[in-house]
Amino acid sequence: MDIIKKDIWSYLRNSDKKIIIYGMGNGADKIIDELEKIGVGIYGVMASDDFVRGQSFRGFTVKRFSDFEQENIIILTAFGSQRSDVMENILRLAEKHTVFAPDVPVYGDNIFNKEFYDSNRDKFQKVFEILADDFSKKVLENEINFKLSGKLKYLTDIFTDKDEAFRILDLGKNESYLDLGAYRGDTIEEFLGYTDGYYRHITALEPDRKNYKKLGKYTKNLRDTRIWNMGIWNSDCDMYFDMSLGRGSSIQVKGSKKVPVTSIDTLYQVQKISYIKFDVEGAEKQALLGGINTLRRDKPKINLALYHRSEDIFELPLLLHEINPDYRIYIRQHPHIPAWDMNLYAI
Repeated sequence: MDIIKKDIWSYLRNSDKKIIIYGMGNGADKIIDELEKIGVGIYGVMASDDFVRGQSFRGFTVKRFSDFEQENIIILTAFGSQRSDVMENILRLAEKHTVFAPDVPVYGDNIFNKEFYDSNRDKFQKVFEILADDFSKKVLENEINFKLSGKLKYLTDIFTDKDEAFRILDLGKNESYLDLGAYRGDTIEEFLGYTDGYYRHITALEPDRKNYKKLGKYTKNLRDTRIWNMGIWNSDCDMYFDMSLGRGSSIQVKGSKKVPVTSIDTLYQVQKISYIKFDVEGAEKQALLGGINTLRRDKPKINLALYHRSEDIFELPLLLHEINPDYRIYIRQHPHIPAWDMNLYAI
């Protein structure tokens, strides 16, 4: 692999340009926190014109881009979007100004910097060697370089649509589908679109109560479908759950509210499974560990989120390969800034 030598954080540490944070929220907090750790301050915070209403964020009045346009600046995007109009706006901005999309984890504390890459170099190489096609290898290389540099071209050069990924999965009309992190039913709808509405059985888990109610409304007329208001883990127990983030609500190690969780092996002690989608907000590793017997016995097709934690990009492919070496493993990056919606597909 051809990996760059320096990361964005060392670049920013040595730059004399003024740093502007584009966006507010958790991503912006994490970027500013990391900058503070390396002794770098920011000059201001901006938002899209429609969102500027005199807000304050981290002690800065949120301004429009026009307020900074004449300055010698670096813009750091601090939010995520898969909307084409939003991504096009970011790319247009990058044509005229220095724009980076720093990689900070959705969950966990590991920042994907040069030290992180160097300490896990052997694991990245092992993933590279087990990938099933040359394009997956290119995706892995570009993902590493994007996460290190924050440069958008590494990311946009590997965008592919979902149709191409589902051609890899080659779903049939008799699938037994397990949807982990079913949200409101959007990925069941996606599944039905690729199978022309045919299937053998659908099981869907969604731990967030509000989302579960909407999932129930979506699935009420679907045949041979069961839904559970619970999460997925490596065992059957109760876990704390943060319900404050909507789609990003997740299992936590501490908190005030608990939800029941189960494992893939519990769900499929007898019944066979042919396709599993994992998008469980950072619990993907535990979900895989709770499905070892099933993954070895049935070898279901896999659609697995690979971006919630910095370590997911190597830990999850290596774990799946260890569980069942017969899997052919692919990585694809679907259009999204930053590198969310990077998924592993296995058959």
